[in-house]
Amino acid sequence: MTTETGTRCADWLHTARELADDLATDAVEREQAGKPPLDEVARLRESGLLTLLVPAERGGGGADWLTAYTVVRTVAAADGAIGHLLGSHYFLSFCARFFAGPDRAARIERAFTAGEWHWGGGIASQEPPLMLTPTANGYLLDGHQRYGSGVGVADRLLVRAAVPGIGEPLAVLVDPAYPGLVSGNGGDTFGQRLAAAGDVGFDAVPVAADEVLGSLSADEGALSPFAGLAAPTARLVSAHFCLGVAEGLLGEAREHGRAVRSPWQPFSPQPWPGHPPQDPYVLTAFGELTVGARAASALADQAVDALNRGLARGEDLDDEECAEIAVLASAAEAAAARSAQEITTRALDAVGAPAAFARHGLDRFWRDTRTHTLREPIAHRLREVGDHFLNGAHPPFSLPA
Repeated sequence: MTTETGTRCADWLHTARELADDLATDAVEREQAGKPPLDEVARLRESGLLTLLVPAERGGGGADWLTAYTVVRTVAAADGAIGHLLGSHYFLSFCARFFAGPDRAARIERAFTAGEWHWGGGIASQEPPLMLTPTANGYLLDGHQRYGSGVGVADRLLVRAAVPGIGEPLAVLVDPAYPGLVSGNGGDTFGQRLAAAGDVGFDAVPVAADEVLGSLSADEGALSPFAGLAAPTARLVSAHFCLGVAEGLLGEAREHGRAVRSPWQPFSPQPWPGHPPQDPYVLTAFGELTVGARAASALADQAVDALNRGLARGEDLDDEECAEIAVLASAAEAAAARSAQEITTRALDAVGAPAAFARHGLDRFWRDTRTHTLREPIAHRLREVGDHFLNGAHPPFSLPA
C-alpha cells in the first residue's frame, strides 16, 4: 500500500468513526422511533462515504473493499440498521463492474458520483425475477419484489428481472422517481427498523436498454469468474455487518458491566460502580465471547485479502480461484453470523436485569442480528463449505438478500 493510499484509507476510517460516534448519540431513540432514515442517509451523503468505492478519476473516494468493509463494520457497531443499509449500498453500487461492460460501468459510476445516489433494491437469487417486457424504446418493468434494502430512501434501485419467454435473470437499474413504482411497508420487522427495507411493486416502469446491466444466471459458464466474485463480495458485507453489531454490543456490555453490579455478584459493602468486575462467570463469559469475535474477525480478514487479490486479477481470474474465494467468504459469513448470534444473546445475560430496560436499547443488537440471520441462514453456507471440503464442489452462484 502506498503512503498516499494509506493516508486516504486512514482518512475514510476517521470519517467513519466520526459518523459512528454521531449515530451512537441517539441510536436508541432513533431505533425506537422507527422513522424512515432520511436524515441518516443525508449524513452518509454529507460524509462522502456513499461514493467511497468509486475510482478517484470518476469522482469517487478511490478506496478498496478492505476499507469499505471496515467502514460498514464501524457504522454497524453504532447503528446496525444503518450499517446494513450502507453495506447493501456498497455492494449494489459496485455491481455495474461485475455485470456491465467496463465502458458502461464507468458511465454509471460517473453519474452515480455526480448525483451522489444512494443505492437500494436487491438481486437475491431467491427473488423471483420481475418481468421485463421489450418496447420500441427499451423495456417496461412489472411485478413485485418481496424484499429490497433501502427501497424507501434510494435514489436508484438495482433489481432482478427477466424477459418473458427467455428466463435468464438480469440485473436492471431503475430510477424510483418514475411513475408506476410503489414501495411497500417493511417496518413490521422486529429488527433493522431503520434499514428502509421492504417490498416494492413495479407497474409498467420504463427502463432504458442501457439500464439492463447483464446476466445473473447461475448456469455453469454463464458468468465469467470475475462476475462470480459478486457472491463472495456480498457474503463479506454480511460478515462485516455481523461482526460490527457483535462488537458494538460487546463494547456497550463492557461499559454496563463496569457501571453496575453483576447479576451473579454477591453483596459487598463496597460500592459497585467503578469497581473492576471480578465475578468469575462474567469474566469467563466475556473471555469466550471475545475469543469468538476475534476468531471470526481473523477469518473475515483472510477472506477479504483473498477477494482483493481476485478483484485485482480481473478477467484473468479462473473458475478454481473464484471457487476458493467463494468458499472462504462463505466460511467467514458463517463464523461471523454464529459469533454475532452468540454474543448478542450471552452478553445480555452477563449484563443481567438492566439489559431488559428499554432506555438502554441493548436488545436492538440482538434484534438486528436475528433479523439478518433469518434472511441468510448459516446452514446454507456450512453446506457449501462442507461440499467443497469433501467433494471439491464449487459453491453455486447465489446472491444474498
